[in-house]
Amino acid sequence: MFLGLDLGTSAIKAVLVDDEQRVIASAETPLDISRPAPGFSEQDPEAWWQATLASIDRLKAEKPAELAAVRGLALSGQMHGAVLLGAGGEVLRPAILWNDGRSIAECREMEAAWPDLPRVTGNRAMPGFTAPKLLWVAKHEPEVFARTKKVLLPKAYIGYRLTGEMVEEMSDGAGTLWLDTGARDWSDEALALTRMDRSYMPRLVEGNAPAAALKPELAARWGMTAAPIVAGGAGDNAAGAIGLGAIRDGDAFVSLGTSGVLWATTARFAPNPAHGVHAFCHAIPATWHQMGVILSAASAFGWWSKVAGEAPGVLESRLGPAPSAPAPVFFLPYLSGERTPHNDPEARGAFVGLDHDTSRETLTQAVMEGVAFAFRDCLEALREAGTTITSADIIGGGSRSRFWTSVTANVLDLPIHRVADGERGGAFGAARLARMAVTGEAPEAVCTPPQRVETVEPDAALAARYAERHARYRALYPALKSYNIRELRQ
Repeated sequence: MFLGLDLGTSAIKAVLVDDEQRVIASAETPLDISRPAPGFSEQDPEAWWQATLASIDRLKAEKPAELAAVRGLALSGQMHGAVLLGAGGEVLRPAILWNDGRSIAECREMEAAWPDLPRVTGNRAMPGFTAPKLLWVAKHEPEVFARTKKVLLPKAYIGYRLTGEMVEEMSDGAGTLWLDTGARDWSDEALALTRMDRSYMPRLVEGNAPAAALKPELAARWGMTAAPIVAGGAGDNAAGAIGLGAIRDGDAFVSLGTSGVLWATTARFAPNPAHGVHAFCHAIPATWHQMGVILSAASAFGWWSKVAGEAPGVLESRLGPAPSAPAPVFFLPYLSGERTPHNDPEARGAFVGLDHDTSRETLTQAVMEGVAFAFRDCLEALREAGTTITSADIIGGGSRSRFWTSVTANVLDLPIHRVADGERGGAFGAARLARMAVTGEAPEAVCTPPQRVETVEPDAALAARYAERHARYRALYPALKSYNIRELRQ
């Protein structure tokens, strides 16, 4: 029996997976986000810990015998967040999250000070990453920075609370801007940019390697017969890839979660930072991946649901199974800024083309299309990086929508595969990593792909119309750039 934990932005999810890789129980505890200023995004790490305890406690109440038999556990987690710890391991301030945009100036400083940063780390300096957050803290909260002795990513902090060990793995570490991504090791030069050295960093392991053991008192709390091994784990997208079996060169998927990802597994480190493509380590050895990342995907539809005053399922049900034509209205999904390809945390969203005949259904379709157009931007950036995608699986909460899947297939002009259990995501991938850490099995033996329940093919005529619409969509970002968050605050 294996336990997978996923520290998401909106919830902690725990799943129990048996030796036949069946999910036999799951539990989820919601989380809140604090936005203390425009562009800021924070969470309390103690809230993560309490939600972790609550989720596993719920599994114990539901499946006590199965939880007692757990031999290994691992964490998947939201990436890039900065948890600052003092000399005694105490949290010094709320964690600054992946979708926080406060460190724009610090990103420019880092790239100016060390032009090799994108080449070594595989990524441009972006406010979402961890390293520029520390420069911001050093400038604006110098007393906190002076007390900081360790910096952990979100899932590594939960791992620390579970085991007492400070450990990080390669896929999450690659999202800090402190990792030499090709060498799979901390970069002394990158650390020096943020006035730090290796003493601030946790120990590095591979995601499927044993990292520590669960504290005895927690094993006793959950009735476990022996303290399980805790594996290195994975960043949320890498964990999703492990869950999908996307471990071979050329494997690809679209993740329609809170944020959006177009993923391609690569057998080598292949950066293309100039076009906003992320090049990270995978959670298994000697494997990497490229990603195009959009900051608002399913969260954009959630925003529209609140504005429209109807549940997402109700809004979608009025659209039918597939689009017959593009919506006459454009939606720019930049509610939290954007990464690929713009690298602009101050970009903001917009509806364009409204008139007296615009209906709620039109706007619902426009939101889905806007997210799909952003994925098309990612696809073109990956192509410019030399990566060819011929089809992709789709996962995440948005994958439930047949209409949205069809829109995505036509906008990308690619076959999109809906898979069984497309929402099990990071927690299931974490459980697979836990299994490998315990058994020593090869990734190819454990990371088998799920059943594809439907392939949504693009319609040639509709895909051509969407290609024309995408060209017009691309013109909107530069036209509206002056209406970003900084301009609107003045």
